[in-house]
Amino acid sequence: MARDPIPNDVRFPLRRQADSQPEPPAPRPEAKLWKPRAARPEPLELTGGLPPPEAEPVLQRVRRAVSPPPPPPPPPNYGEAALAGGYTTNLPVAYRKRSWKWLTRSIAAFVVLFIVAVGWLALTAPLSKSLQPPAPPSITLLSAEGKAIARRGAVIGAPVDAAKLPKHVRDAFVAIEDRRFYGHMGIDPRGIMRAFVHNVTSDDRSQGGSTITQQLAKNAFLSSDRTATRKFQEVLIAFWLEGWLSKDEILSRYLSNVYFGDNVYGLSAASQHYFSCDADALTISQATLLAGLVQAPSRLAPTGNLKGARDRQRLVIAAMVSAGLLTKGEAARVRPAVLKLGKTRELPNGTYFADWVLPQARDRAGEVATEQTVETTLEIAAQQAAERAVKNAGLNRSQVAIVAMRPDGRVIAMVGGRNYSQSTFNRATQARRQPGSTFKLFVYLAALRAGMTPDTVVDDSPVQIGDWKPANSDGRYAGRISLRQAFAKSSNVVAARLTQQLGVARVTQAARDLGISTPIGNDASVGLGTSTVSLLELTAAYAAVANGSYPVRPQGLSDDEAASDWLARRLGAPQRFSTRQLDQLRELLSSVVQSGTGRGAALPIPAFGKTGTTQDNRDALFIGYAGGIVTGVWLGNDDNSPNPGLSGSGLPARVWRDFMTRALNLRIPPPEPTTEPDNFVIDLEDVVNGVGAFIDGSGIETEILRPRDGEEEPIAPEDEEGPPDDRNIPDRRFPERRDERR
Repeated sequence: MARDPIPNDVRFPLRRQADSQPEPPAPRPEAKLWKPRAARPEPLELTGGLPPPEAEPVLQRVRRAVSPPPPPPPPPNYGEAALAGGYTTNLPVAYRKRSWKWLTRSIAAFVVLFIVAVGWLALTAPLSKSLQPPAPPSITLLSAEGKAIARRGAVIGAPVDAAKLPKHVRDAFVAIEDRRFYGHMGIDPRGIMRAFVHNVTSDDRSQGGSTITQQLAKNAFLSSDRTATRKFQEVLIAFWLEGWLSKDEILSRYLSNVYFGDNVYGLSAASQHYFSCDADALTISQATLLAGLVQAPSRLAPTGNLKGARDRQRLVIAAMVSAGLLTKGEAARVRPAVLKLGKTRELPNGTYFADWVLPQARDRAGEVATEQTVETTLEIAAQQAAERAVKNAGLNRSQVAIVAMRPDGRVIAMVGGRNYSQSTFNRATQARRQPGSTFKLFVYLAALRAGMTPDTVVDDSPVQIGDWKPANSDGRYAGRISLRQAFAKSSNVVAARLTQQLGVARVTQAARDLGISTPIGNDASVGLGTSTVSLLELTAAYAAVANGSYPVRPQGLSDDEAASDWLARRLGAPQRFSTRQLDQLRELLSSVVQSGTGRGAALPIPAFGKTGTTQDNRDALFIGYAGGIVTGVWLGNDDNSPNPGLSGSGLPARVWRDFMTRALNLRIPPPEPTTEPDNFVIDLEDVVNGVGAFIDGSGIETEILRPRDGEEEPIAPEDEEGPPDDRNIPDRRFPERRDERR
């Protein structure tokens, strides 16, 4: 039995398209209200109600065959829709229960992530040091006695207690930096939202939403990188600090370490630096000025930008009024702050030394992120003696440099110029000047290595090497003399002959062995010190002779600090001189002070050294050692201009002697009469006869004065009692007698 077509029949969509005007549904009998088959658009049976195949066109049958299966029936409706003829069914209904598993899983994931974050934070941020007050980068150098001699880095003030500060001081910082500091738990959502809105809607400078706690967390544990990782760490540490510290403790640590410009950290240091007062004595005017510096301390430091600092001060006062911490009447009475800069202390002794040793101290300490102290080798007494010797030198416009070290290379004193405040250039370590005759130490060391001795006879006579004609500085030549005498009188021609005879390579090797690292020439003139070298390296080379081993590496750190010196370990153990060579070298150096050009440096104890003077007296040096101290002294002009009359045997030797006397606490006896280097003796008769010969040869007319009337005629020597002593008679008549006596 065929069924009438049902409207909205979803089983046959193609049939609906074929019927251009579907027939209206037949009215349902009212006798039976419940007829699900007549009202159901999709009956359960699949074939019972199908029209005969012949009633369908062929094309529709093909489309129906390839069309997708019909969708599942909609859920049953037993309400009004069924009564109105809607879709109904008699199948059982399955209800889907709501699941809360996603909520529990989210909570569990959050807990796990929080635990992981805390563990990650514990590894990346030193929470174990969170209760220690953070300190800015600073290195304090200590002398060998443990006293502070210099500090490089920040000026750090003493910690302050916020609870003991005046209320207006605390209010000034809280009003401008974190108005809701006493109400939040480490972060301020309102402040973050305010900063976000301002940064999005305004073209002015961007604002930050960090609280005082967050700033303390950043300054204490983190870098200033603006990354999401660093910000997340900052928030976690801020919560951690809020849990362990009170508000006053957080504010105290913040004020004790915040930067105020001019390399000053901490409220107490800033109070002394800008107003010469303690932090608990700050007025409202002074406190508001300091509070305004925190935003941009380098740019707003009042020593360089007083107008900007005062403009910022007015903003702080307005913020205090807005926060109810200051009335309008009180704000109107606040005047612009007036600076009263604290007196700057003079730099401690060893300023040139500090500049030289600081890179070594940083290498030992690694990355300096906190305040550190490093013990150095400088000895205060020796440094004071060096500075006193410079003051007593009586220099005009010439510069001076002094380096003093122990035989093992520990530098105990250093002066790099007459006045550090006028010139920070360190002439002891940075200058490269010609060493002059002090370089002959390496020439004679090469000669001793070649088998010569201090008694070996050498030729001190004019010589020409190629186009070069070296000459002795005094123009005098002694002929055949010993190696000892040549070194004592600092013969240039002997040094040139030895360099040519031994070869430049041997002289260069001797210099390298004793620690000279600067370039050395490749001709015989290097024996006279024509290559440049620093005073520090040259002094260390002489220290090798005092120490008995080479090379000696100058060091400015104590043995404990230098124990990790990888360069020293890489260079290996030093080599020792042979006993014969060491004794011979010391004999040569001793002869210079005893009877040679270095007599002006003589001490009441055994002393060893060598003078040096460069061409046109541009540089003058004396380097030697005595009593366990090796010292080098240099004098000259920065522009390398000549210094007439300057020589190593003169002022440098006297400065060296003055320093060694003070450093070794010696008592100098009255000076003995000096003699010529070659033991040439001149007696009184020779002096008188020489004057007579000068008068006779000069054409000056003389006459014998007779006694006046009433005066007694002087008694002639032959009329005196006793035989005459012709050695004491000034005889101008017989100049040939002088030649006989010589």
